[in-house]
Amino acid sequence: MADILYIILGALVAYLMGSFITAIWYGRHYHNVDIRTCGSGNAGATNTFRVLGKKAGTIVMLIDIFKGWLATSLAVFLVYFDIIDKSQLDVYKLIYGLSAVAGHIFPVFERFKGGKGIATLLGMVCSIQFEAALVCLGVFLIVLITSKYVSLGSMISTLAFPLMIIFIPRFHTETPIIIVFGFAIFLMVVLTHKKNIKRLFLGEENKTYLIKKRSH
Repeated sequence: MADILYIILGALVAYLMGSFITAIWYGRHYHNVDIRTCGSGNAGATNTFRVLGKKAGTIVMLIDIFKGWLATSLAVFLVYFDIIDKSQLDVYKLIYGLSAVAGHIFPVFERFKGGKGIATLLGMVCSIQFEAALVCLGVFLIVLITSKYVSLGSMISTLAFPLMIIFIPRFHTETPIIIVFGFAIFLMVVLTHKKNIKRLFLGEENKTYLIKKRSH
């Protein structure tokens, strides 16, 4: 019974943390705009970069990553205070992290209309397997630079996470549910990018130039 209580309370706190949508808050307080009415209409870092510039986009992205990491890491406190056994840590991290991502996608403070949760998801993975998260970030940047598509980079880098755990010994885990989580998250990312996938096939997806050529 106690375990269920800690799961519910921790998940609720993580969800509320995830429901703090940085892009909406930053846009309202510093630019007097609702980011959801501009650009692609997505309340995330990518749209913030496009609409409000690099400074705003960077701030939004870093805070969203941090909140994902912090919400997931709430489980560490339970181990520190001997509330749960260390062997349960990864499972609790998964529950809390997914709750934060769900909060970002369906925020209670914003009528359940949030972002796609990619930065928050990255923060979650940083808490669970930091080195794997760095590799996923590298995959994302490579795909973004070569293809110019943030959506494609997000989907491929998300898929890279469970594949690394399966095929690369360094990232093997003693908690098989993490592999299930990896593929489930990939499916979730694909579902939240349905419109992007359609635009990719139609050649209408917005391009993002991380490295811009200098005009002469």
